[in-house]
Amino acid sequence: MQDESALKNPGRPLAVVTGARRGIGAAIAIELASQGFDIALTDIENAGAEITLEAIKAHGADGRFFVSDLGHVDEHADVVSRIVDWHGPISCLVNNAGIPAPSRGDLLDVSPVSFDRVLAVNLRGTFFFTQAVARHMVATPSYNLARAIVTVSSVSVEMASIERGEYCVSKSGLAMLTKLFALRLAPLGIGVFEVRPGVIRTPMTEGVATTYDQRIANGLVPMGRWGYPEDVARAVAALASGQLGFSTGSVVQVDGALSIPTL
Repeated sequence: MQDESALKNPGRPLAVVTGARRGIGAAIAIELASQGFDIALTDIENAGAEITLEAIKAHGADGRFFVSDLGHVDEHADVVSRIVDWHGPISCLVNNAGIPAPSRGDLLDVSPVSFDRVLAVNLRGTFFFTQAVARHMVATPSYNLARAIVTVSSVSVEMASIERGEYCVSKSGLAMLTKLFALRLAPLGIGVFEVRPGVIRTPMTEGVATTYDQRIANGLVPMGRWGYPEDVARAVAALASGQLGFSTGSVVQVDGALSIPTL
C-alpha cells in the first residue's frame, strides 16, 4: 500500500528537528529555514517555541510545532503521521533531542532509574524515531529532493566523563545508530550522518558555565572558546543539503579540536 504522503509533492523540502524549541535545536531549525526548508519542530513542551517559529517564518519558511516526548516510542508513528498530514513528505530528519544525566557524581552511584531514563530518551527514543521516519522515507518518492538523517550526538561518544556515565553510554550508541541506518538507507540515496558537538553554550550548560569558562581559559578547547549553537547548525545544514551524500555514515566534529588526541 502506497504512503498517502506520496500524493503530496511539496514546494519546499521539509525538515523535522527534534528538541527544537531552544538551544542547539532551535539554531538548527532556523539555519535550515534560511537554506530553503520548511520546519517541523518537536519537543516535550512548547515553552519558547513561538520565538523559534517566528525566526523560521522570518526566512520565508513555514513552521509548525508538534508536542512529542521522544521517550514515548509508542507515539512516534502518530507524530510522524501528523507531521506528514500537515506538510507532506519528510526530506530531512535531525535527531537533536536529548537529556543530560540527572546529576553528576560517582560512577559507582549511578542508579538503574537514572540509567534507564537517559538511555530511554537519548538512545532508545532516537533509534525508534529514526526508524519511524526512515519507514516513511522508504515508502515515499523523493521527488528528486536530497534526503538526509543527521544525528547530533556529542564528543562524549568517545571522550569519557565518569561523573555522567549514563549520558556517555547513551551517546556512544548513537555512533552505531548512524552506521546502521547509513548502510540500510544507502541504496535509496538517503545520507545518514553524525555531528559531534563539544562544549556548546546553551541553556543546558548554563549550570556549569563558570567551570567551563575556567577550563577553556586553561586550554581545554584548542580554539580557545565556547562553541555556539550556530556552529552546530551550520554543520547540520551542510549535511542536510545533499552535497555530501556520497559521504554517508560520516562523522563531523564541531568541537574546536577538543577531541583530537594529544601527547
